[in-house]
Amino acid sequence: MQELEAAINKAWEEKVYTGDALKAQVETVLDALNRGQLRVSEKIDGAWVTHQWIKKVILLSFRLNGNVIIENGPFQWFDRVPLKCTDWKNEDFVQNKFRSVPGAIIRHSAYVSPNVVLMPSFVNVGAYIGAGTMIDTWVTIGSCAQIGANCHISGGVGIGGVLEPLQANPVIIEDNCFIGARSEIAEGVIVEEGAVISMGVFIGASTKIVNRETNEVIYGRVPAYSVVVPGTFPPSIKGGPSLSCAVIIKQVDERTRSKTGINELLRY
Repeated sequence: MQELEAAINKAWEEKVYTGDALKAQVETVLDALNRGQLRVSEKIDGAWVTHQWIKKVILLSFRLNGNVIIENGPFQWFDRVPLKCTDWKNEDFVQNKFRSVPGAIIRHSAYVSPNVVLMPSFVNVGAYIGAGTMIDTWVTIGSCAQIGANCHISGGVGIGGVLEPLQANPVIIEDNCFIGARSEIAEGVIVEEGAVISMGVFIGASTKIVNRETNEVIYGRVPAYSVVVPGTFPPSIKGGPSLSCAVIIKQVDERTRSKTGINELLRY
């Protein structure tokens, strides 16, 4: 992989967008992503690291491949990224051990772990979904977004992705999280393990996340085992408009989180 990384970085810097050798290297990386052998982002020594060279691979693939007709049953698309499951047969689904109901779309290079359930939803390139997670109806998982194990991503949720700019990071949802219906998590926000996000919460990089008990304001990160609801921040100028924010109403330990229902946690 170090040799592949060096070759990809060289092609990117020299703006080389053609060639059989480069195309083979790009396909090797995309196939590794597709099988879960590589991830765009991973936790190393307790910190999330995004491999920008892998994002370059995905962007290079758009240059190297032209649009073609993609058929899946009665449906047709015109795109340069094939679907993950287009040619799968029964044994392929049995081997990969996840359930995909009608209306679920997964693009090639996204990885879906065993025991995941995909309701009608969209999973974009380079995304990763951990084991045992439920992706509910009309959820969008953006390009390169990372979803942990045993999460519930509720109906209509948008999880932001990122390919450009290269220095930007994807949204990361760690293990055992709950994201409530119609919420949006975007712009590289990290939702740490065990957090519970109520329905209708919108969090981006500049969203104020306010701890109700301490009045601490943080950005870009929901602490582990936080319970978060939508709120408003007082205007900075008298008579001015209030700004929406996310409010941490409580924090629970792992034991409480595992034994307490989501609805009960959200009562405040």
